[in-house]
Amino acid sequence: MTDKNLGITEVVLRDGHQSLLATRFRYEDMEEILSSMDEVGYWSVESWGGAIFDSCIRYLGEDPWERIRKIKSMMPKTQQQMLLRSQNLLGYKHYSDDVVNKFVERSKTNGVDVFRIFDAMNDVRNMQQAIKAVNDFEGHAQGTISYTTSPVHDIKGWVDLSLKLQDLGAQSLAIKDMAGLLKPYVGFELVSSLKEALEIPIHMQCHATTGMSTATGIKAIEAGLDNIDVSISSMSMTYGHSPTESMVAILEGTTRPTNLDLSKLEPVAQHFKEVRKRYHKFEGSLRGVDSRILISQVPGGMLTNLENQLKEQNASEKFDEVLSEIPKVREDLGYIPLVTPTSQIVGTQSVINVLNGERYKSITKETRGVLAGEYGATPAPVNKELQEKALDGAAAITCRPADLINDSFDDLVEEFKKVIKDNSLDVEANEDNTLIYALFPEIGLNYFKHLDDPEFFEQRPLDIHQQSSSSYLVKIDEKEFSVTIDENNNFDIASGNASNTSPSQPQQVKPQASSVSSQLNAPLGGNIFKILIAEGQTVSKDQTLIILEAMKMETEIKSPADGVISNIHIQVGDAVAPGDLLIDIA
Repeated sequence: MTDKNLGITEVVLRDGHQSLLATRFRYEDMEEILSSMDEVGYWSVESWGGAIFDSCIRYLGEDPWERIRKIKSMMPKTQQQMLLRSQNLLGYKHYSDDVVNKFVERSKTNGVDVFRIFDAMNDVRNMQQAIKAVNDFEGHAQGTISYTTSPVHDIKGWVDLSLKLQDLGAQSLAIKDMAGLLKPYVGFELVSSLKEALEIPIHMQCHATTGMSTATGIKAIEAGLDNIDVSISSMSMTYGHSPTESMVAILEGTTRPTNLDLSKLEPVAQHFKEVRKRYHKFEGSLRGVDSRILISQVPGGMLTNLENQLKEQNASEKFDEVLSEIPKVREDLGYIPLVTPTSQIVGTQSVINVLNGERYKSITKETRGVLAGEYGATPAPVNKELQEKALDGAAAITCRPADLINDSFDDLVEEFKKVIKDNSLDVEANEDNTLIYALFPEIGLNYFKHLDDPEFFEQRPLDIHQQSSSSYLVKIDEKEFSVTIDENNNFDIASGNASNTSPSQPQQVKPQASSVSSQLNAPLGGNIFKILIAEGQTVSKDQTLIILEAMKMETEIKSPADGVISNIHIQVGDAVAPGDLLIDIA
């Protein structure tokens, strides 16, 4: 066993609240404790990347670049770490190499030191440009294996992948166990094999969802692990990670101590214990261990989001059914690991399959992308019948997907300048803002439009002791809803949907159709992304009429019948609920 101190990466500022509270912490929730955290002596603090960027502009109305700048300024002694989705960066598709370079450059300039670079397919070709860029801009490039289990995954395969990452220039290797699937003795064997083969340090992240993370961590440390991810105790376990203090205490007096002072961790734990209370409505239902994950392989961060997504679709009761569908979809897609964006792709497709009552009646754009090879090579062959249905005669991509994407950052700069002008936005066309728009065009545009309208975004919840509310039972069309209204007139419906609209304001009521042969209703809740038809246009059955952004994925909504579009009741940007009337077809 290696006789040296174990490095600690604290994840409460990113993966901790992403896993437990759907990525809802604001910078102001962290600010007062950052200086204390800087004195602890962590190897790094994971504070950016993952879903932080998206959540900042989609829900919180925060500038994600400003967040990392502020954190870095408050923690000058501590390396700041981010999770980077390789060629996907922080979005859900591949970007050109020059966009990857620019994003890495700006991230390093704004305060990121360590880049944990992973690819959802474990396709090393997708990681090569990001690793090169991080090294070029003098950051720490950490190559990553996204651990999973299947008939096609084994220790030898993980070692071979790790050697390729080392050859690409990775300065350390991370084992990313996003679903808590790595068993303790398998972890010992894996780390032992990696230590024999590699020259670079080995880090590990394990989620606690299945109850194995601490035991796996200890066995990996015994095998020579160099660094481990943990989360402060008040933001640990269930969907999250092993507690920081527990790992420190376990290793005290051994040949692998962390040399962290428990007394310096107590104020951090107390701070986040109080902050967590604000966000109780985002808590998942898990109170212990969920052994179902050993089969479904849903990662911790995805579980809370999946529960929230089903609440938004008024379908919370279908959670178990969706969990059963996920491994079937994963097998159809070539046993891909479940990590962003593949976890969202598989999860959303599974939700749609369940809600439609028919498998693959509707295939999301992103599922089609996996089948088309747009995300890279899958670990095993995909379901050929499903692939043929999705591609409709087109050929799948076999090269590195980014080789087919021309450099585009300069074009994006010009496009963003035009967007600013066309929308009369009071924002600067700098590189950081351009990257916000490049990664999230629709969400980013909404963010820029409402920079001076904080009410547009989710409001920071009150302290738990300040909250007061009244509950009412409302009956509409023989259906009962429990509505809770707090002192600020914000209300929550029992389905879990939250709104900042006062109940005294009139709510939009979707018009009902008359003299129509068919109606198209929203199969899912989401935002109208594109409308592909116009009133008076003749359409045919199964023709795509609308693109709906639901659960961060794009879903085609098709015509239920032949006919003529008589009324369109929605416009681009509208939020719709399941069952809302969208289009009348005469």
